[in-house]
Amino acid sequence: MSRDAAIEGARACFDDGKYLELLGRRVAVPTESQNPERLPDLRRYLEEEIRPAFEAIGHDCAIFDNPVAGGGPVLLAERIEDPALPTVLGYGHGDVILGYADQWYEGLDPWAITQRGDKLYGRGTADNKGQHTLNMCAMAVALEVRGRLGFNSKFMVETGEENGSAGLREVIEANLDAFAADVFIASDGPRVSPDRPTLFLGARGAKNFDLVVDLREGGHHSGNWGGLLSNPGVILAHALATIVSATGKIQIPDWLPPPMSNSTRALLADITVEAGEEAPEIDPNWGEPDLNSAQQVYGWNSFEVLAFKTGNPEHPVNAIPPRAHAHCQIRFIQGSKREEFLPALRRHLDAQGFEMVEIQPPPPGNAIDFTATRTDPDNPWARWVSASIERTSGKPTAVLPQLGGSICNDLFTDLLGLPAIWIPHSYGACSQHAPNEHILLSEARDAIQLMAGLYWDLGEAGTPGKK
Repeated sequence: MSRDAAIEGARACFDDGKYLELLGRRVAVPTESQNPERLPDLRRYLEEEIRPAFEAIGHDCAIFDNPVAGGGPVLLAERIEDPALPTVLGYGHGDVILGYADQWYEGLDPWAITQRGDKLYGRGTADNKGQHTLNMCAMAVALEVRGRLGFNSKFMVETGEENGSAGLREVIEANLDAFAADVFIASDGPRVSPDRPTLFLGARGAKNFDLVVDLREGGHHSGNWGGLLSNPGVILAHALATIVSATGKIQIPDWLPPPMSNSTRALLADITVEAGEEAPEIDPNWGEPDLNSAQQVYGWNSFEVLAFKTGNPEHPVNAIPPRAHAHCQIRFIQGSKREEFLPALRRHLDAQGFEMVEIQPPPPGNAIDFTATRTDPDNPWARWVSASIERTSGKPTAVLPQLGGSICNDLFTDLLGLPAIWIPHSYGACSQHAPNEHILLSEARDAIQLMAGLYWDLGEAGTPGKK
């Protein structure tokens, strides 16, 4: 009974194919939460894959219906060994983005895992089935080796994260005692580089909205009306150019975060964004001047135009279009004036002479609105988890103030009042949310060992939550 035995057991779980067998079954369930027809599959994933796995390692499971119409259910697994022991809340999401089956490489199926070299393809391998399956396997091995966990385990798996976790807050608020814990430890997102173990202590917020110029009914012949009718696409393009510069710098002062703190600069001093092979090349002159790549992603705000449409791009006609719209997004760090984003935008557009540009809510499937949150890097749990991972890996742990992406982290930090620590097992070029999503097998093999060491250490004396 030893830490080394737990790590060896986790490595064997990966090498003998058990992890891949589990992941293959789970990827095969088409849990597209943005597709209303998949609601039965969301419940099936929890009932047939997650519940039996947790019950096999001594957890009691409850499945909560989602109070939001069309929202996916939420599972909570619980194993209480001793109320005096620290309680660790884990998390994963069983839903995935749409499959886009016709856009994958030839021979690949989003609902089947396929290995090509070091890459394992399949929808959910990176986001998030592969990550929570890995953690579940590591916990099972630690339990088997010790005969007990040595801590209390709670683990939730939701099925609506790709829809903004709609309804999850209401589920937790109605069951606060059930979800109560001492610390939140989970996995999602990418490492800073495939071979460097990483922690992030929060997540940037995200707010999506549409900008619309709607001038008239129907298109009009460009020969007869060109030069007489204003073009909504041109107007919207110029409006966007006042929001963000030609090099990606935000030009609305109220959208900027507070000046970067010395502690954030220190955390990011030795971080290099290395997304791995086949990742796009970073544009060094894009974004906020004088910030390096790590500071841009993990310590600053960004504005993106995710889609822009005017006329009929697939089949252009010689007509001045009546309408143009852009689907936009702000990603922002804690301390930003979140509630002022849209009012400040309205004031800015009016001052620039773009009163005709409307600010509208995005379509329901794109209504992303996450709060920015983070745990202090000096929190005892953050330091303890970092040390555990470093003990196993033998490498310095990259500690990030927040993930570049967004997730429902405020439910854990603000609603439940927990320090939240994320240990990502993916990498930047994994194609999550796109065709050809995959994980690196070498990284996953490394990660399952890190998590086995962590779950072992949680059962030892000296954790911050030990009473």
